Amino acid sequence: MIRNKQYVIKRSEVQSVETLPEVIGKILGDKALRWYIGQITEGEIVVEATICDERIGQFSESVVANHYPGKSVVLCIIPTGVGCNVGGYAGDAAPVTNLLASTADYLITNPNAVNASDFIKMDDNVVYTEGFSIDLFCQGLVNLYWPYSNRVGLIIEKTAVGGLDVVFNILNAVRATHGVNIQDYVITDQPIGGRCVENKTGAFVGTIDNPGVLFEACEKLIAKGVDAIAVTSNIQDLPTENYAKHFAGEYSNPVGGVEAVISHLITKRYHVPAAHAPLLNIKQLDLAHNIVDARGAGEMASISGLACVLIGLKRAPQLKPRPNSRIADIININNLLAVVTPAGCLGSIPVLSTRKYKIPVIAVQENETILKITQSKVRLNNVVEVSNYAEAAGVVLALKKGISIESISRPLRTLRHSIKAESQSHFSEMVVAYEEQLVA
Repeated sequence: MIRNKQYVIKRSEVQSVETLPEVIGKILGDKALRWYIGQITEGEIVVEATICDERIGQFSESVVANHYPGKSVVLCIIPTGVGCNVGGYAGDAAPVTNLLASTADYLITNPNAVNASDFIKMDDNVVYTEGFSIDLFCQGLVNLYWPYSNRVGLIIEKTAVGGLDVVFNILNAVRATHGVNIQDYVITDQPIGGRCVENKTGAFVGTIDNPGVLFEACEKLIAKGVDAIAVTSNIQDLPTENYAKHFAGEYSNPVGGVEAVISHLITKRYHVPAAHAPLLNIKQLDLAHNIVDARGAGEMASISGLACVLIGLKRAPQLKPRPNSRIADIININNLLAVVTPAGCLGSIPVLSTRKYKIPVIAVQENETILKITQSKVRLNNVVEVSNYAEAAGVVLALKKGISIESISRPLRTLRHSIKAESQSHFSEMVVAYEEQLVA
């Protein structure tokens, strides 16, 4: 039912960057859960896609005509499974996320930017938004309805009693310390079967053996009135040798790809925010050092990955108003000041979609990934390249203040007219004649 597939498009079939999302959309149809450009060569564009054979949850009506003025929004994308130098580990993009959040009224980001198992840090104006919802938002297909709070439902994959003890201690802890409203939970009768998959580009994606088990659990929770769904399960086929390299800071996180598939699938089918967490974090790895790379320490220091997603989903935005839910605010594409993304990840749905709305894309060079989809390859005319996230924050502040980026850079281009000398002489004669008339 869920497949990962690579599509190759000849560059001759794409007239311009503006038509690229349309061309890819026609090839993939309406069954794509997610896609991104994984490689660009002189003659080809390689698209990596996750396909769901069942048609579910279509969004086709534009909300671009809707305006909710007076609110500035920034989107910070931290792609998962591609080895982001910043944000590719365990919530290590939280500091840059909160820095960028200080520059606008709202900062939208995907869960893995701030998720760090027991450790999660996001300021009050950070909008914790699942990736499929971000794609729809940037295509102008949905508003984001930011609630005062969600009623969160939890799906727990079938596991031994010891694993359940861990989950319920975490569940009760976030209720007691963070005030999260856990409406109900479901323990599945069968495994969900999330599997880690490495694609040809070298990024990590995933698939699900038993999506029906996931759907049945979702429907039980939605029938009980939940607004958001957390899933905790163990991921199979993890490459333990490479996972150990990940904790040494040398390899992409293999878990994030399948987690994205699970959350995309739930949100697309049921139109509610969703997030996934490993039920038990893996500890039995052949590590070079027991003290792991600082960026992944949050995961290694926690028994389970669950706490952060329960906390994050507390105020995750809805794609439409839900019954008996109080909405604190509404934002959409017209509020978006800028998209901030790694400089090598300019082939994503948000980046390519916001091009037609002339929304600036701030490309951060320091956040290197395994992808090399750079400005020199896509040739977008709305990209501002910066060295790091501190510079990105400065650019956002300039945009918010209405200050031209050119005016704060050097050298500053000087504008000069192109009137010829004889024209200037004629103009001077006219001025002299006019002054003489005034004297007379």
